[in-house]
Amino acid sequence: LTHTGEKLYQCSICDKTFSENWLLIKHEIVHTGEKSYQCSQFDKTFTCKSSLIKHQRTHAGEKPYQCSQCDQAFSHISHLICHQRTHTEEKPYQCRLCDKAFSHKHVLIQHQKTHT
Repeated sequence: LTHTGEKLYQCSICDKTFSENWLLIKHEIVHTGEKSYQCSQFDKTFTCKSSLIKHQRTHAGEKPYQCSQCDQAFSHISHLICHQRTHTEEKPYQCRLCDKAFSHKHVLIQHQKTHT
């Protein structure tokens, strides 16, 4: 099913569909608001274990994601990916109203406000 793109699992609340049942189960937490993973140091809970693990890296100071171009290291892979754009000059976020492109989504959003 994953290779065909067929989506057989449908959310009974919002009708969103998924190719695998575990994705549907993970999605349904959005509607229930269930947060069963608790941080042991703060009164903070998370909907999935991976989010708790990412959060715990902040407490431990762990930075397992190393940039291959410089000495920078990051606690989250998403932060490394954003950082790497400083080396590649990649600008994947294109303004639909003009020709400008940006390396970070939040900068594009800020820029788009100049058009209003």
